[in-house]
Amino acid sequence: MNFDLTEEQEMFRSSVERFAAPIDVEARRKLRSLPKGYDLERWKELAELGLIALAAPEEAGGMQGSPVDLAIVAEAIGKANSPDPWLENGVIPALLLAHGGGEGALETVLSGERIASFAWAERAQRYNLEAVHMKAERSGDGFTLGGAKTLVMGAALADLFLVTAGCEGETACFLVPADADGVQMRPYRLADGSIAGELSLTGVKVGDAARLDLPFDTLLDIVAQARLYAAAEMVGLGQRLLDDTLAYVKEREQFGVAIGSFQALQHRLVECYAKQEQAKSMLYRAALTDPSDPIGWRRAVAGAKAYVGENVDAIAREAVQMHGGMGITDELAIGHAMKRVMVLARLFGDADTELALYAKAA
Repeated sequence: MNFDLTEEQEMFRSSVERFAAPIDVEARRKLRSLPKGYDLERWKELAELGLIALAAPEEAGGMQGSPVDLAIVAEAIGKANSPDPWLENGVIPALLLAHGGGEGALETVLSGERIASFAWAERAQRYNLEAVHMKAERSGDGFTLGGAKTLVMGAALADLFLVTAGCEGETACFLVPADADGVQMRPYRLADGSIAGELSLTGVKVGDAARLDLPFDTLLDIVAQARLYAAAEMVGLGQRLLDDTLAYVKEREQFGVAIGSFQALQHRLVECYAKQEQAKSMLYRAALTDPSDPIGWRRAVAGAKAYVGENVDAIAREAVQMHGGMGITDELAIGHAMKRVMVLARLFGDADTELALYAKAA
């Protein structure tokens, strides 16, 4: 299997790296300290680069990037340790709208004019994608929604929520404006400093066109893609953690010599390097799996995310230990990277959930 990138993909990765490069630790902290946890002007710059449009097909106004193309972007964002919510507020909404027929909303999302967020998780349901507590009932020429969602990532930025709800015996997805009557959102910060929210809908009325034409199997495929790009960002973060730690052990001295000269640390770093290379191979093996076989595709992605999540988390813990107590603080990039890994590793399922999906598909 050929893992080499094309010249076009290399150029695209370079442009993403240039966009993300100015975000050092101090700049990241400033972005996270903003009321919404991010800068809306930067979001428009990201959209102008086509990074959101990459997730949508050409007929919908997008650039129709392949899974490998999108994985490259996610990996570059992770390696830069950039706080851009590209996955949660860009790619996932773009995929849902592109496949669900929300063309009017899709155009504004791709351009960065509006920001959307996917509200799917419910309390006491773990990682179940089927809507249980959120309900949508027919009401005249539209629907009335009621219920609650939890862990709505990027909720503070959202102008538009994509909400799953039980409707007529199945799980459907609805477009709900953030400023609609009956919508309440309680924001809170996640471990990585981003702002998620608890979403409550009380008698929220939407038109018939607000329901996306999104079969549940299609939703599963979109979530599988999101898992893949979460794994890709973790691979990028793993590389950043390893690079920063290698640089640190060459400079930090103890007993008059650099601690990188200690054989025990060298062995541990070699193990981290092996984990990082294996994680990257697993990622692109999954990205190159034929998506026309949904079961095989979902299995490959679930296995990759479980493997990447566990191994990059192990790299992060080694990085923190080698840096000592300051490794977990906000003063160093590795502390931010580790916290982002903790969030991504549990997006749509932790390692146990992913392995269970892998076993079921196998």
